[in-house]
Order: sequence, then C-alpha cells, then structure tokens
Amino acid sequence: MWDVVIVGARVAGAATALLQARRGARVLLVDRVRFPSDTLSTHQVQPAGIDMLERWGLLKAVGNAPGHERVRFDIDGIVIDGAFPQRGRLYSPRRTVLDAALVEAAAGAGAEVVQGYHVAGLLRADDGRVVGIRGRDGSEHRAGLVVGADGKHSLVAREVGARTVVEAPVRTVASYSYWEGVELGHGELYHRRGRAVAAFPTNDGLTMVYACAPLDEFDTWRRDPERSLLDSLGNCGDLGARVRAGRRIERVRTTNDLPNRVRQATGPGWALVGDARMVMDPVTAQGISNALRDAEQVVDRTAMFRTTQRIARLRPPGAILRPLLRAVAGSEARTTRFLGVFAGTVPPRITTAWLAGGRSRTPRAACPR
Repeated sequence: MWDVVIVGARVAGAATALLQARRGARVLLVDRVRFPSDTLSTHQVQPAGIDMLERWGLLKAVGNAPGHERVRFDIDGIVIDGAFPQRGRLYSPRRTVLDAALVEAAAGAGAEVVQGYHVAGLLRADDGRVVGIRGRDGSEHRAGLVVGADGKHSLVAREVGARTVVEAPVRTVASYSYWEGVELGHGELYHRRGRAVAAFPTNDGLTMVYACAPLDEFDTWRRDPERSLLDSLGNCGDLGARVRAGRRIERVRTTNDLPNRVRQATGPGWALVGDARMVMDPVTAQGISNALRDAEQVVDRTAMFRTTQRIARLRPPGAILRPLLRAVAGSEARTTRFLGVFAGTVPPRITTAWLAGGRSRTPRAACPR
C-alpha cells in the first residue's frame, strides 16, 4: 500500500513525487516512457519556478542552460527591455535535461520510480473512491491518493470524469527548433499582428527559436514548417538574419494540439497537477512553472491532512520529533513559523519528521516493470 501513486513523471509528476517522498510519504511514480525523453515544450522556467527549484535545492536540474535576469519584449515596435523583479532569473532548459533530473531527484528522495509502465485504468472502492492504478501487465498498486500528472490528454482525468471548469478554443499553431551559432544575449520576444516569436538560450550553447501563427494557417504551416518558422522572423529586427547565420541542428517540431482548459483539480482519492489540471496556449510560456506550483500545493495539502491524522491519534511525539520541537521552542523565529503552519499561513514543511513517523526512508521493493 502506497501513500501516493503518481501517474506521469515529467515536471509536475516528478516534482510531486520528490516533495511527497521528502516528507516521509511512500510514493510510487510511474511513466510509460523512459528518461531522458523529449516532449513538446516552451522550455521556459519563469522566475517563480526557478525560485521553487532553488528552494528545493534543485537548480542544477536545468543543467548548463544559462539563466538571465533580463528579457527583451518587442511589441509591435515598442521595445521593453529590462530586469525581472527581485533579481529573478529565467532559464530555458531542454526537457531531456530537466525532466530526467527531476525523476532522478525523486528517486533519490525515496520515491519508487518505474519507467516504461503503462497504466490501463484506475482501481476503485465500492463507494467509487479511487484507490489505486492497474497496469497493462495486470499489476495493481493501491494508494491513499492517486495523482494524475499525465498531461493534457490525461488518462486519470478521463477515468475519473474530471469536469472542465473553463475552456477556450485552440487559437494557434506553433513551431520550434534548435540552432547553434546564433548571437543572442538574453531572451527576446516579438509580438506582431498574426505572429509571436521567441528566441532563448538553452543547453549546450544552443538557441531555441519558437514562432506561432493563427490556427487557420495550420495547413500551410505544416507543409513547410521550417520556412514558416523562419519567415515569421522576417519582421523581428535582425533576429531572422542572426538565426539564418547559424545552423539548425534538429528537426522543426510543429503542433496545433494546443488546448486551453482548466479541469476540476480533485475528487475522492484523486488529484490532478500540471497540464492534466490546467493547460493553455504556450505563447506565455507558463506551463513548467505552473506544474511546479501545482506539485508544491498538492503536497502541502496532503501533508497537512496526514499531519492532522497523526495528531488525531493523540499519541506523544516520537524520538524523531522531540528534538525538532525543542528546537522550535528555543527559537522565536521557529516558533513563529510553527504557529504559521498551525494557522495555515505557512506550508507544513517543518513537519517532515512527524509525517515520517519514525519510519525508515528506504524505498519499498520495486513493483513489477
């Protein structure tokens, strides 16, 4: 019996697994792919997301992608070039780097990670509550909570019938690829009538170049994605010339699978995070940071639930918790934080020892692969 089973091991799922495991939960994280694995992405981790990675000690997950405190917006010829508040930094790591690093961190925190695992459906109790997952290989894994982190076409969301709260039509077609040898300082974004363009440094000295157009241009766009992408740079200052002076090193990825949807986030025995919960057009590049934020929020909620259940047993604190409580009692700052947890104004991140309850952090035996 697991405390949490998480379906999908990319940013939202791996981060959820990592944080749950760090707080003493018994976590199973599964994904049908094997990492490192690529996926369509805007790449950008906004400063809010970077703050979370830093707080978790995981900024190294971006690899050698450079961070930037400045960004340049050119909106129909009006240029806004400046720094983020509070010296925030933006990174644009490749997903082959970021996702694999987060999966490794989750395993290092004690989560059991099973790659190449295909979920066939969910297990339910007699009252309809979700109580686990069933694999295509016939295996079953029961849990107190099943988290769907399996993307915009989430099997978990479909199985539980998560209702759509807000939805807007697909609006754009988007393409991107990687170039080497492009002169680029920090990130550049351009908005023109019928076009949005972005160029950001990514791992290994490469530049990720992205452009989008109205959805009704999809048939034209997909016939020659590279030409469509490069032509979109023509009205973006000298960016087009700088990109053409470089060399494209991978194929151009193109998609019109860009839904805009917010789903019901929780139900009996289940929760959704990342694109499974909310997905929107990549033009504002918020997906990765939203996924990290979802992971932290769902972990905070379940951590407080487990803390409450443990306190409700009305047992004295164990040997692991006593030193923590003494440390809290001896510090005004720690006491304030402790009371903030009690009041619900501070996430319950100081209760790891209580949640662990003295259990060993050694991962459970591997489930069938």
